[in-house]
Amino acid sequence: MIPVPSQVHIWLAVGRTDMRGGMQGLALQAQETLGRDPHAGDLYVFRGRNGNLIKTIWHDGLGMSLYAKRLEKGRFLWPPPADGTVSISPAQLAYMLDGIDWRNPRHTFRPRRAG
Repeated sequence: MIPVPSQVHIWLAVGRTDMRGGMQGLALQAQETLGRDPHAGDLYVFRGRNGNLIKTIWHDGLGMSLYAKRLEKGRFLWPPPADGTVSISPAQLAYMLDGIDWRNPRHTFRPRRAG
């Protein structure tokens, strides 16, 4: 899990992203396509064409970091391209990184009674 402070905004770049590029290419895409400053401290998440790879860039004030995660099975759930740019919470990012539907997480067990 990426240690994301609670005040950091997390932005999903909807649609497909060319995952061959590194942090400079993704930072340029955040600046040009999303219209945001990649050095402002926000976290940007990009998804590849197949849906099983995401890359995240984050400038923490000291430098730019690039994180990547590939799922062995399944895909990362992603909003449709018509949504534009989507902001999510750190908890929703944690669900996404675990391969859980971050839009509507559900508990698999619910106790019948307390105590």
